[in-house]
Amino acid sequence: MKTSVVIPLYNKAGYVASAVRSVLAQTRPPHEVIVVDDGSTDGSAAIVRALDDPRVRLVQQANAGVSAARNHGIALATGDWIAFLDADDWYHPGMLAALARAHAACPEAALLGASARRIGPLAGADPEPWDVGEQFQEVEVVDDLRQRWMRTAPFCSSSVAIRTDLLRRMDPAFTPGESHGEDLDLWFRVGDLSPKVALVNAPYAAVRELPDSLSRRNPLSFPPWLARMRERALRGEIPARHRRSALWFVGQQQVTLAREALSAGNRRLALRTLWEARRAMLTRRWLITCVMALALPAHVAGQWQRWRLRAAEAYAHEGPLQ
Repeated sequence: MKTSVVIPLYNKAGYVASAVRSVLAQTRPPHEVIVVDDGSTDGSAAIVRALDDPRVRLVQQANAGVSAARNHGIALATGDWIAFLDADDWYHPGMLAALARAHAACPEAALLGASARRIGPLAGADPEPWDVGEQFQEVEVVDDLRQRWMRTAPFCSSSVAIRTDLLRRMDPAFTPGESHGEDLDLWFRVGDLSPKVALVNAPYAAVRELPDSLSRRNPLSFPPWLARMRERALRGEIPARHRRSALWFVGQQQVTLAREALSAGNRRLALRTLWEARRAMLTRRWLITCVMALALPAHVAGQWQRWRLRAAEAYAHEGPLQ
């Protein structure tokens, strides 16, 4: 594997040097590191330039958003695989080796992923590498990424690699102008085209918990990427083997939105969202949520959902906040 690592950058002066250093310190060296500065105004680009490493390529563009920055990096990459790392996140030294291990275990997979863990801001500092443990090295081969995702999110934007030739066929890979769900949209589109997905279920990336994270969103809105997934499935644009799963997945995400509406005390929105999710009507999650919306006091339903979200988030991120 010749892996190009693409880092989109916007005003992360306190973190970007740590992110780049974590790629350069890999036990399996990267082919190149492409940092796409998306019009930063805090001196971030100068910090990257000062690292002065021939493997690091800094390119600058007028501010156009994280999707445009990643697409720019994809267009410039010369490796046969592209991995992504957000400028405020961090690679464990064994990240690229773990992805290579997944590739060796399942050569036909066009998408490889690893788990991530949460860390605090730690501005200006590199996290201490953690012991992953031998028990977490087995590679999981996945046929249906959506079914797997509903158990736990197996990777994130900073712990995934995709074949370059496939990414370039997506046109565009990331939807320009979107900064929430644009990554999930791409993962599932790639998953539909890849014969398999190979995962190392061990935390090889660290995701910083920052108050201005792009992943924060309005929890009560129906994301455009889910609407597009539903439309592609109904039009027959998703491969037949994944079409039913795609509609099921959209329904399950709508159930989650209904629960978030309950958590916010909006019972009417929760019931309307459940009706829109009627494709998932016979599932256990839909039925439980419907009972909650109809029978439980709003504050009780909200407390239950908040507890569920905290538990799921802690499990998905492989451990507590450091």
